Amino acid sequence: MIGKNLLITPKTKVGELLDNFPQLETLLIEMAPAFSKLKHPVLRKTIARVTTLQQAAIVGNVEISQMIHRLRQAVGQSGDLANSDDLEYVSDVLPDWFKPEKISKRFDAVEIINNGVSPMNDILALSGELKSDEILELKTPFVPAPIIDVLKTKGYTVFCLCREARFFSYISKLTNK
Repeated sequence: MIGKNLLITPKTKVGELLDNFPQLETLLIEMAPAFSKLKHPVLRKTIARVTTLQQAAIVGNVEISQMIHRLRQAVGQSGDLANSDDLEYVSDVLPDWFKPEKISKRFDAVEIINNGVSPMNDILALSGELKSDEILELKTPFVPAPIIDVLKTKGYTVFCLCREARFFSYISKLTNK
């Protein structure tokens, strides 16, 4: 994708980002001095072509959600909205079954994900502990589409909200949908 058609996500390759938005090189280096290696032409043509922003954030010790937020803001993209592929997962409307008092467990996976570790097993274990009509609140730096899909195949009901560059997924094994 070229220029304004490229929506910046954690899966965006660094090389693709800089091909479309060369002005972001300075911002990346500002966020993490380790990114100054992007100025080297060989590294720019090799490693940057296969490295995602998610991977770069780990290397640069930068929180991925903040990185995406800042990069999007710099090019005029909404920093707090899900990318277009995630819109099927995110809603602004609370479903009828959601009641805040039914949240029995909360799991903040932001740091785990930012450290490059998958929290899927932890989330599956916590959701497995839910009693009827209880809700698990899951906090992530981006829409956790793979885990949402897995949970739905296991009979869970899930919806996701975006607030302040974070995603909150609510997971329930309802007796009555």
